[in-house]
Amino acid sequence: MRYYSLFFILILTLVQMAFSQPQSLVVAKDGSGDFPTVQQAINAVQDSNTNVTTIYIRKGVYKEQLTLPASKMNVHFKGEDVSACILTYDNYASKKDSAGNNIGTSGSASFFIYAANFTAENITFENSSGPVGQAVAVRVTGDRATFINCRFLGFQDTLYTHGENSRQYYFRCYIEGTVDFIFGAATALFDSCTIYGKGGGYYTAASTPQQHLYGYVFRNCKITGSAPPGSFFLGRPWRPYAKTVFLNCTLDQLVIVAGWNNWGKPENETTTFYAEYNNKGPGALIDERVAWGKHLTTQQAEAYTTENILGGWLPLGKR
Repeated sequence: MRYYSLFFILILTLVQMAFSQPQSLVVAKDGSGDFPTVQQAINAVQDSNTNVTTIYIRKGVYKEQLTLPASKMNVHFKGEDVSACILTYDNYASKKDSAGNNIGTSGSASFFIYAANFTAENITFENSSGPVGQAVAVRVTGDRATFINCRFLGFQDTLYTHGENSRQYYFRCYIEGTVDFIFGAATALFDSCTIYGKGGGYYTAASTPQQHLYGYVFRNCKITGSAPPGSFFLGRPWRPYAKTVFLNCTLDQLVIVAGWNNWGKPENETTTFYAEYNNKGPGALIDERVAWGKHLTTQQAEAYTTENILGGWLPLGKR
């Protein structure tokens, strides 16, 4: 009986070790990796994995609608080259499903991220449907999502920071679009990113829950684009308690002098928190903003640390 017990313990230990070991997978379109598609690699990730699974993605355009289920935690996408490693799809909100109904904005994403602790590095995420209304490149629902040197390409509603309790960190990323192209309920810190407006519209449309202290924070970012001068508002509130702050950013002349828009609802002016601090550039006309926009004091700005914004989570060890 003792030997059976020892054998059982050994088998259990081996199983536990198998599930706790870091895993790496390679995706290559030419068949030289473990899988030719990204979704196949995602499907191969162990459920409830406690260690990081790195999925190396070689150069290529991968046209797939991707889903990272909540059970596939601790996944790290690592691209070979940000400009040549492209994950793309072409759905849009008014496209019909099999029942003849619109798939809607939430259903239009090229990539759905439900799992916690997701990281992407050197990847381009794209919705290639063009200027056809709402068309999401990435919808992020899971908590503690990190994007490093990634690109997000689209038009209206490019990046959906979806999860109400999701914390998201974007470092040295490029995000482009037209109307409300960064939108949603998550708490998100955009650190040293380029935010690129095309055509005209609104850089952000936060729907921050009332109880959250922080919504969107843009820190050391470049707010620019190809649109004519005075074409973009910094933000408008998708929900009444939207929170968006720009700190130490460079604002190009695309930014409309008023800065902020109330989405046609004057009552939003009393509930939103829209603020700026120490911005520069031709679009940083703080004294000409709408009266309900805020200008942070130095003491208030000092509270906008990574740790405070992201509720104690320190991605990449940043402070």
